[in-house]
Amino acid sequence: MEILAELVFWLLGAAGEILLELLGQAAFELLAEFGLRSLAEPLRRPKPIHPIMATFGYAIYGAAAGALSIAILPELLIKSPALRIANLFITPVLCGVLMALKGALRQKKDKAIIPLDSFLYGFVFAFGMASVRYFWQ
Repeated sequence: MEILAELVFWLLGAAGEILLELLGQAAFELLAEFGLRSLAEPLRRPKPIHPIMATFGYAIYGAAAGALSIAILPELLIKSPALRIANLFITPVLCGVLMALKGALRQKKDKAIIPLDSFLYGFVFAFGMASVRYFWQ
């Protein structure tokens, strides 16, 4: 019975750690999106940027957000090496889904969207951030 209780507490703790990491990354992604929206009008280009360049740009923005998050919160939220590896992939996928849903909602309401409002760029940004946090030890 004790082993079952320990397993349940471990699972709840692991889920909590991943949820906190997801919320942190999603918050940074939303702040980045707000910053990009506020800068978008003066930097508007006559033609869209090439998708490969945009992908590298969002990866760099995500890595910068990861470095900033370490400066703000240097203690890693997830301690278990196995959970950290899982988080490296789970959290960016979830952030990508959240950004795609947010983009679809904005589009449905006829509001302007930016590339970060898509799964791919949301995933790339969050993966850049998660990678920096993963390799920070």
